Amino acid sequence: MAKPDKVAAVAEIAESFRSSSATVVTQYTGLSVTQLSQLRRALGTSAKYRVAKNTLVKRAAEDAGLEGVEDLFVGPTAIAFVQGEAVDAAKALRDFAKENNALVIKGGYMDGRALSVDEISKIADLDSREVLLSKAAGAFKAKLSQAAALFQAPASQVARLAAALEEKQRNATGTEAAEAPAES
Repeated sequence: MAKPDKVAAVAEIAESFRSSSATVVTQYTGLSVTQLSQLRRALGTSAKYRVAKNTLVKRAAEDAGLEGVEDLFVGPTAIAFVQGEAVDAAKALRDFAKENNALVIKGGYMDGRALSVDEISKIADLDSREVLLSKAAGAFKAKLSQAAALFQAPASQVARLAAALEEKQRNATGTEAAEAPAES
């Protein structure tokens, strides 16, 4: 018979899987409590980092409907439940793993499918949402400026043509006026 505290833990982990935009599974063997605290601070509000027993996590993943992640739950396992941008959490984990060899990224889960370590690295290499939005805004502004210049060009060409015709008419009337008194 299942103990009530284990049932509650499974339910809590399953809810974390369901409510997360992504999850990253890590192995934390050799990290001190201080280092784990540093990792949690590095993740900030973008993710919750939780150490859990593999049997509980496997049941919770099954309850949450996650497929293809069973192989990740071997050895000491900790999971980063990403609440915000997956890019920010993946960068924080990758950078921390570079500084601390004891942290090993095993894989993850996002958008209904399991992620490999390489895919998590690619996500970490992406620009943040804010940077991508500013790049898009800059590109849109440049295109709008080009369109405005393109639409303004015919009007300025017509204005230059009218000025040239007016000048030609003045020159022609000035020449006729100069020739007219000589004929009389």
